[in-house]
Amino acid sequence: MTTPVDRAVAALRANHDTLAALVPTLSEEQLRGRSGAAEWTVAQALSHLGSGAEISRKPIATAAGEQVEAEDIQLIWARWNAASPADQAAGFVKHDAAYLDTVGALSAEQRDRQIDLGILPQPVPLVVALGMRLNEVANHAWDVRVGVDPSATVDSDAAELLVELYGGPLAFLLGFAGKADQVEREVRLAIPGGGIEITDAVTVTDALDDPTATLEGPAEAVVRLLSGRLGAEHAAGVNVTGNVTLDELRKVFPGY
Repeated sequence: MTTPVDRAVAALRANHDTLAALVPTLSEEQLRGRSGAAEWTVAQALSHLGSGAEISRKPIATAAGEQVEAEDIQLIWARWNAASPADQAAGFVKHDAAYLDTVGALSAEQRDRQIDLGILPQPVPLVVALGMRLNEVANHAWDVRVGVDPSATVDSDAAELLVELYGGPLAFLLGFAGKADQVEREVRLAIPGGGIEITDAVTVTDALDDPTATLEGPAEAVVRLLSGRLGAEHAAGVNVTGNVTLDELRKVFPGY
């Protein structure tokens, strides 16, 4: 049986391959153009993914027993920010490949080790580390791709896995992303593969009894909703009925 770790690695690889094929085709103008993240250009979104790959590879490599040279995160970001758009794009391909090489080389015993990401209260299982990376990659890969193709969608396999993980080991992310107080009533929203409950907090479940509303659309639209990427210009084919509107849901999930 394919494990969540295997599925996460496969989804990360698929996103990498898509972007690695796209990067050499991008012109300087496209690299400097707006991405799906309003505050970033396409190159800056790639830079964010590249620096993230460089930073997040280190704790996984360390857990596997590799000697890793420490470098202040602020210095890493400064180095990436100072790079040209072309170098930011090429750097993403290089460092994301290195991240995947490290993950792909883990033995069964190493996969069972806890990963100290340095940003959470305690070390976490590999599935959490990979899930957090996939959450970044799936959404920011969309930011990159929609900057040159308005019809772009989040990779479907990545989206389906992320919806599952939001209801399990990545549930804590919704504590940061969800603003439950933006809706004054309880909402039990049926979504593909489960549901979203909005009460005094936001939770994703794999099953939902007695929904008060329904979101019709693909799983990738749910991922974009939760990350604030389901704006009116990118919501074709998505319909919400019941006791909440799509505009209200956008306020609950303002994005990151």
